[in-house]
Amino acid sequence: MRLNIEADFAAVRKVGFFDVIFLIMTNENEEEKKSGLSENLSAIGQIIVGEIEAVGGILTGNPSARAEGEFNIEVGSLHQEANKNLTAIEKNEEAHRNESNQSE
Repeated sequence: MRLNIEADFAAVRKVGFFDVIFLIMTNENEEEKKSGLSENLSAIGQIIVGEIEAVGGILTGNPSARAEGEFNIEVGSLHQEANKNLTAIEKNEEAHRNESNQSE
């Protein structure tokens, strides 16, 4: 995917920063297999967006924006933890397969 910086900035100004972040996060290609690093970066991105929303909600006095930000922080944290666990399981299975192949 090639980015056109001027068009991207114009779109951000027209639509809004949070809408663009949401679209980027939801338009990821589901068919691509994500590596552990990209999953971790996605979780960190969700945590960052949540922090920004929470701060925005605090500054504007909007309790629903603050709650949505706190929700995104929690979801991002859970996503990160799940990815860490899945990566450990995959490494364990790979090590087990390697040991099985070596013993044969």
